[in-house]
Order: sequence, then structure tokens, then C-alpha cells
Amino acid sequence: MLRVAIKMLMGDRAKYAGLIFGIAFTSFLVTFAASYFTGFMTRGFALVSENPTVDVWVMDPAVHSVEKTANMAASALDRVRSIEGVRSAVPMALGTAEVRFPNGVFQSFQIIGVDDATLAGVPPLKDGVSTTVLRTPDSVIVDPGGTSGKLQTPQLRTDQWPGGGPRLDVPTRSLAVGDDLLVNDRHVTVVGRSEALPRFPPRPLLYTTYSSASRILLPERRRLTFVLVIAAPGVAASSLASRIESRAGLRARAADDFKSDTVWWFLANSEDVGDIAAMLTLAMSVGLGVTGIMLYMFTTENLKQYAVFKAMGATSSTLLAMIFVQVCLCALLGTGLGLGLCALVGQFASEFEYPFRMMWFTPLVGSTMVLVVSVVAAIISAGPVLKLDPSVVFTGR
Repeated sequence: MLRVAIKMLMGDRAKYAGLIFGIAFTSFLVTFAASYFTGFMTRGFALVSENPTVDVWVMDPAVHSVEKTANMAASALDRVRSIEGVRSAVPMALGTAEVRFPNGVFQSFQIIGVDDATLAGVPPLKDGVSTTVLRTPDSVIVDPGGTSGKLQTPQLRTDQWPGGGPRLDVPTRSLAVGDDLLVNDRHVTVVGRSEALPRFPPRPLLYTTYSSASRILLPERRRLTFVLVIAAPGVAASSLASRIESRAGLRARAADDFKSDTVWWFLANSEDVGDIAAMLTLAMSVGLGVTGIMLYMFTTENLKQYAVFKAMGATSSTLLAMIFVQVCLCALLGTGLGLGLCALVGQFASEFEYPFRMMWFTPLVGSTMVLVVSVVAAIISAGPVLKLDPSVVFTGR
């Protein structure tokens, strides 16, 4: 009987294709939305991921994410260094500044000030350049930070720092070593371009030393944003974080815990979470609509065949099994097509710096949603079959 059910399904090619399309669409859109979610979440804590050697992040007690921070007094660094179990502790400053290019164009950058001595926090540089170039006075390292076309400087030297006003429409090229920028009326020189992880939200990045960041950023009584702590050998990061919190009166989180905090912060505050929820709702609605309608139409058009089976002695459970076999076959094929299409689209999305990351659980999310849609569609379509009277075969209805 189950083989007959499959032959019935494949015999109506239009509805068979419609069922597979509806399920494939659901699988693709749900998996894509989940992969987009994981993509921008992992970019949200990119600063933490860029510093894998840091065991504990210390911050103001009110800070719960990398995205929204508050600065601390400089004395916090000494308090952390004095705690038992701390092998090393270095400062990091975060700030935002409007950076002017030589043709007068301005662009908002995130300024990241790293420790002058160790340069801890600077990502690898392109072309094998050493991070020690950052020790040159008034030097900076730039990175697009997930943006595109934001690091453009005038191509011709005659268009740089014009005295007669800005020149916004002149030919441009990408920033290179030796180019100058203006940050809060202070000239800085680009000494390298980094390979930093893309950010979410995307924004250009400017790395410099902690002392340079204090000079180029607007005056502020408190400049220290994070203290990056490396634990002594044999000291667990979580236990060291608890010790720092109790003794220094600051918030301290192990790196993995700080990543989780940032994810939860985005869930509570980011508007993109609502966009993803809307995308999932759309996928479920369209998938259920297409799958449910196609399966219901297929079932009602074949009521006479089901009536024959029932007149021949087929039980209701057998007829239900036939419907579920048809749905399962479409679900299996549709899910595979949807996941394959999502992986293919994800490859192109990644090339264009789109925050897409298909992790191990995202296909499971898509498959689960397909299962829900398929079961609901099967239950709706099973109603007419269960109420079917075999006498319709003989009355001609």
C-alpha cells in the first residue's frame, strides 16, 4: 500500500513538484535566516574572537556586551594586576571618531587603542607587515570592519587636503601605507591594513596604541574600556573572573562567557532579531500554505482511490500511513534541495561580506521547521480521508 501511495504521488507531477517546492522553500529560508542570525552574532563578538589568548575580560559593572561599553578609571588596571592568579593584564580603549580623508570626506570609525608595550589586541596585518610598525608616532592601522568602499582616499596628490574646500567627486583608491588621515584635528599616518574579523554592525576600524588613542580621541576623564587578562598557569578563567569581581569591584567574564553575554545583549536589543523572526514567520507561512494546499488538493482529488482502498478493507491507520509516506518523501527531497541551495547561496554571500555562517545546528533548525510544516499539512489533509465513506465509489460521487 505504501508503494501504491508513492506511485499515486508521482503520478500527479504538478502537485508533486509543488509539494517539493513548498518544502524546499521552507527549508532554504529557515536555514538561511538561522545562518544569518549566527553570522551576525559571531560578528557581534568579533573583538573577543580576535584575542584568543585573553582568558578574562574586565569591564565596568554595567557593561554586558562588546557593542555597548562604558569606560573605567585608569586605577582599575592596577587593581586587576594586583590580584593573585593574574599573569598579565593590559589595557584596551574603545572610542568613536569622525575621520576625515584628504579630500574632505569624513567617515565614522571605531578607534581601538591597544597596549603600547605588548600591542596585544592588534590583529595580523596584510602582506606580512609586523605589528611593531604601530609604535611609530601618530601611526594607525585601518581595516574595513565588514564594510565596503569606506576606506577610499584621493587617487591624485593634487586632490589631497585641498585648500579651496572639499573635493568629494574626485577619483579615489583604497587607503595604503603612507596615507594621511585627520582624526579630531590630529594628523595620523596609515602604517598598515589589518585582517581583522568583520564586525556587526559593520564599521571601519582604526587600531592605534593606547597613548595615541588618548591623544586623538576627544578628551575624557576615563579612557580605559577593557582590561585584558591572561591567567597564570593552572588557574581557570572562570574562577579568576569570580576572584577579580569580588576583589576589584569590576565585572569580569571569561572569554566564552563574554561572547554569550554579547549574544544575549543582541537578542534583547538588536532590531535585526525582529527581522529574523519576521523572515522565519514568512517562511513558515508560505511553506505551510503551499505544502498544505498542494497536499490537500492532491488528497481530495484522489478520494475515490482512497475510498476503493477503504472498501477493500484498508484501515484508517493504513490510509494515514499512505498520506504520511507521501509527505515524508516530499519532505526528504525538499529539505535536501533547500539545504543545498542555502549552502550554495551562502558561498556567494560570504564573498560579498554578508554575515552568513552555516553552523552545525542551522540545518537542524531548518529540518525541524520542515517537519512541523509537513506534519501540520498531513494532519489537515488526513481529515477528508478519515471521514470518507466507501459508498462514494458506488454512488458515483
